[in-house]
Amino acid sequence: MRKTIFKKLEAQGLIANYNRLRKNLPPKLPERVFIWDETFREGIKAPTVYLTYVEQVKLAKLMDESGIAIINVGFPALSEEIKRAVSRIVNESFEHAKLTASAEPTKQSIDACLECGIKEITLESPINGLNIQYRYKLTKKQALQRIVESITYCKDHGANVNFMLMDGTRTTIEDILLVLQQAADAGAIRLGIADSVGFIRPLSMRYLMSHIRDGLSDTIKKKIPISIHCHNDFGLATANALAAMEEGASYIHTCIAGFGERAGIAPFEEVVTSTELLYNIDTGIDLGKIARISQSAEKAFALPIQFHKPIIGENIFAHEVEEDVEEMLAHPLVFEPFPPEIVGRETTVFIGRNTGQNLIQEMLEKAGIRASPRQMDELFRRIKGPHEGLDKGEAQMTYYQVKKLMKDLQKGYAMDEFWRLVEQVTRQKPKMFADKKVVP
Repeated sequence: MRKTIFKKLEAQGLIANYNRLRKNLPPKLPERVFIWDETFREGIKAPTVYLTYVEQVKLAKLMDESGIAIINVGFPALSEEIKRAVSRIVNESFEHAKLTASAEPTKQSIDACLECGIKEITLESPINGLNIQYRYKLTKKQALQRIVESITYCKDHGANVNFMLMDGTRTTIEDILLVLQQAADAGAIRLGIADSVGFIRPLSMRYLMSHIRDGLSDTIKKKIPISIHCHNDFGLATANALAAMEEGASYIHTCIAGFGERAGIAPFEEVVTSTELLYNIDTGIDLGKIARISQSAEKAFALPIQFHKPIIGENIFAHEVEEDVEEMLAHPLVFEPFPPEIVGRETTVFIGRNTGQNLIQEMLEKAGIRASPRQMDELFRRIKGPHEGLDKGEAQMTYYQVKKLMKDLQKGYAMDEFWRLVEQVTRQKPKMFADKKVVP
């Protein structure tokens, strides 16, 4: 259906589809794209999120059933709780998805993955000056050596390695090529670039990825796939992920509903539907399961998905009647970009305050109902009543109560709250850290 719906409309002269023009198709597009899920790595960084093991397994099984290629099950070295969860989920059976876990290029972090039974480790490390100088206190030579030695250590202990260059979109092309070449030579089976703070724009992403592709050796280009990990700080994660795909990236990191740290990363549902419907590239995903997966994640995360969220939001396929209902339902693609059934949704039509009284009367007449002028007035009053009679103050009070309840779900402490708690427990005032106070 997805492969023919637009062709049929175009063949009938009903639409123009510029996405199909050969000159609009980038020559480096991969024949197949693989979805790499980061929900258990990135999604749980959202402040209000906590997943039980049962919830994790349920989501992982749904991902596996949907056709997701790789599932990152977490960062075992971060805590004993995460390590236990990773160890348990590794023992679950999955038909399609491969499991990976994240680690820094240190023996301790890698050992945490190995102890969980992980057979594919994703090593994450930056190489630009901002990170190695101020975060890790290393020289570039030391950082490179640490990466190479860590990949070798993983391989020696029977684990495959994905190397992910953190903050890659703020790293010089020369340094990117240097570290990717050394990671590949050391035995990494996939190489990745992360836009860790969502800083790049799509055209710049294409420029960067094309230069990376052209700069890598022929052996690497033929044998080692490139992955892309885009954060959404400027709202460009999906656009940047697709831009990287246009330059040959075949593994795209996503998170269900785009959940995650700060603004999250590229949303699973947006990347998949765009790749399948706008590029006609196979992702291996059963699109019909998208709605179910997003609903399960929303419930488990206890984070409501915005009504206007693309693909999975409540409002995306909902239409207020403003003209003949039969005409709307006969040709829903007049109002929708694609049939909602493709992603497990359905079109809903409702009568609201913008539906005209004459149209409502026509609908009644077609249904064989004769309403008196008084009855029509009453019917119209009831339709408009919930909106026009709504007290604005009451609506805002409800809004503030819901927002407060959502904030109360947050598990962590802001830094000032943390230090007040420390002072209450220890009865000691925190001292100064260098030139900065730890308490505002």
